[in-house]
Amino acid sequence: MLIIKILLGFIGLGVVVFVHELGHFLAARLVGIDVEAFSIGWGNPILKKQIGPVEYRIGMFPLGGYCKMRGENEFLEAYENRQKAVSPVKGTFFGVSPLRRIVVSFAGPFFNLIFAILALSVVWGAGFEVNTLENRIVLASSISPAERYPADEANLETGDRIIEIDGKAIATYHDIQENIAVNPEKELALKVERDGAIQELRVRPELDKSSGAGKIGVYFWTDPVVSVVAPGSPADIAGIKSGDLIRRVNGKDFPYTVALIPIMQAQPPVLSLEFEREGQVQHVDLVLSYTDAGAADLGIQFRTIQYHTPRLSPVAALMKGSAEAWKTFVISLRSLALLFKGIDLTQAVSGPIRITYMVGDIATEGFGQGVGAGLSSVASFLSLISVALCIMNLLPLPILDGGMILLFIIEAIVHKPLHPRAIHVFQTIGVVLIFGLMIFAVFGDILYLVRR
Repeated sequence: MLIIKILLGFIGLGVVVFVHELGHFLAARLVGIDVEAFSIGWGNPILKKQIGPVEYRIGMFPLGGYCKMRGENEFLEAYENRQKAVSPVKGTFFGVSPLRRIVVSFAGPFFNLIFAILALSVVWGAGFEVNTLENRIVLASSISPAERYPADEANLETGDRIIEIDGKAIATYHDIQENIAVNPEKELALKVERDGAIQELRVRPELDKSSGAGKIGVYFWTDPVVSVVAPGSPADIAGIKSGDLIRRVNGKDFPYTVALIPIMQAQPPVLSLEFEREGQVQHVDLVLSYTDAGAADLGIQFRTIQYHTPRLSPVAALMKGSAEAWKTFVISLRSLALLFKGIDLTQAVSGPIRITYMVGDIATEGFGQGVGAGLSSVASFLSLISVALCIMNLLPLPILDGGMILLFIIEAIVHKPLHPRAIHVFQTIGVVLIFGLMIFAVFGDILYLVRR
């Protein structure tokens, strides 16, 4: 299974990188820059084919890729020869105007954004199944009474239904997560339904430094109605069936499923369940075993809310896809700003290994529910990565597209070519920064996989 996840992850990332490099490739051809090679993956090519003036390659290492344009590194030769400027030669990268080079540099990130819009438009056009939870909450302090959270300070209570956050209607627990996660340390207005009455409260999510997201200290409320029992699991052996309503566990009331958390933390060898089936109360014992990490699988899935989004017309789907891509873009920018607020970068920053694993993990989980669900899950996640790649590459940092755009804007303003030495120093700084970031990200990825 792990190999399948890695392969699917490579394919998914390959698509995103292909789109990015395709943007550079098409823009270069459009503005009159000759392209010498177009590669998916880095390292020595394992496959290559010359088609016209371009050599198309598949590299040994499947992460990343490049579009090699004629003369893009001529500044190095000019620097070594102590020239004051790169000699402009027709068909080369530095042989065209700064504006055309800006177009080429911008095209890669722009294509990633277009890809995200199209992928999300297809998802919304086809419609997709959603498994979610209701907007009813359980306070984390109800599970861990020794701790207090922003939800407690806001006077929220277990059993409340959050129906509005800062004027936005809330229908599911996913809506709660989405609105809280992107607003750490910002005071939010809540409308809460409690005992048939509407309460207006205010909450200030705290910053979770392990993820960079906001949190208020709530869980989802799910009634303990069994949906699926895994064959051969402790629950199956004990005779639990789909539709059973669990009332008590080890002599304690069991009003919602997250009440299992403190019970399982004690690692009991046996769970004594009292459940209701067709109006009759029954008792069974589940004999448990635990992994070295202290985990035990009861073999029970509880009932969730399922619905299928409506299929949209091509125009409506494109509008929805554009809106969702823009929302992802804004959220990603906000998340980028949180990097400077002391979050744990080893957990919050994903490198190529972790992203590959996550793409593969989402793909295998989605395809396990059907082809449509798999394609929808993968397309949605790849659109997220594509937007993130767009933003990252537009940062005005050396060696990134945004850094090159900055150089060419300066060149256009001063109306003369930049000195090769300035470009060389700028690029060298970029290589050091990116290489250091990659080492840091890979280290974090390894820690992430070890924890899993």
